[in-house]
Amino acid sequence: MRSAKSSRIGAVLVALVAMLALALSGCSNTDDESSSSGDVGPINLEVAKVDDIAAAVPADVRDSGTLTVGVNVPYSPNEFKSSSGEIIGFDVDLMTAIGQVIGVTPEFKESEFDKIIPAVQQGTYDVGMSSFTDSEEREKQVDFVTYYSAGVQWAQQKGAGIDPNNACGKRVAVQATTVEDTDEVPAKSKACTDAGKPAITKVKFDSQDEAVNALVLGKVDAMSADSPVTAYAIKKSEGALEPAGPVFASAPYGYPVKKGSPLAEALRQAVQHLIDNGQYREIAEHWGVQAGTIPTAVINGAVS
Repeated sequence: MRSAKSSRIGAVLVALVAMLALALSGCSNTDDESSSSGDVGPINLEVAKVDDIAAAVPADVRDSGTLTVGVNVPYSPNEFKSSSGEIIGFDVDLMTAIGQVIGVTPEFKESEFDKIIPAVQQGTYDVGMSSFTDSEEREKQVDFVTYYSAGVQWAQQKGAGIDPNNACGKRVAVQATTVEDTDEVPAKSKACTDAGKPAITKVKFDSQDEAVNALVLGKVDAMSADSPVTAYAIKKSEGALEPAGPVFASAPYGYPVKKGSPLAEALRQAVQHLIDNGQYREIAEHWGVQAGTIPTAVINGAVS
């Protein structure tokens, strides 16, 4: 999750595939995020244009045939690069499908995360797409079209029986400086010690792939990370990992567009169309992030 407080609350999942391959098969390490033959790649969907929704797109965007999208990578599985340098991920597949619904082709432009919303305000980008948390503070600057719900999710080795709300004495992996490191796990640990139970041993790693690797190898009892990051790690582990408890502390992801732009309503209708026809769910399942799917897309759905 990328919140209003931090450019990236959740962990950046760099080289997860390589690290899991190393842990599970003993292969040599690699920096290539898409080196494994079992990798998740872009989904192949036939998405039909919907003329009524396309008609709601602002004329300048519709006439250009291109939707300029500001994106910050890497943030697996939402937006990251394949071994060939192509920007791929759940967000990318969904935005591509949205473009097909409204009859324009998304053109993904890399940017520093903090510069995307200002660029949307200035008209440099038509829309931002970088796992933005829709917050009340951000809604003062831009409008958001919600498309996903992300929170915190724990993972465990299959059958381990870890309860995130009663993990006293357990070893829990986190990425350093994430909200899981600074707030969530410490709060759970304090609840343990306040009740006279052993503290949680928080095991910090510089990168999320190291935390996942530690869990796969059994060096820790559980891992805490943003829900789509955890879901993707579970999917890539090929059965070695599973969720430990439900997703909690959820907030919506949204696409930022210029305040008052009719593009917001066109995007909302496109997302809702994909939700209703099942292709949204299909894309989410392809990337293993279906736990955060939503039934209704709204404009400005911040919860805080």
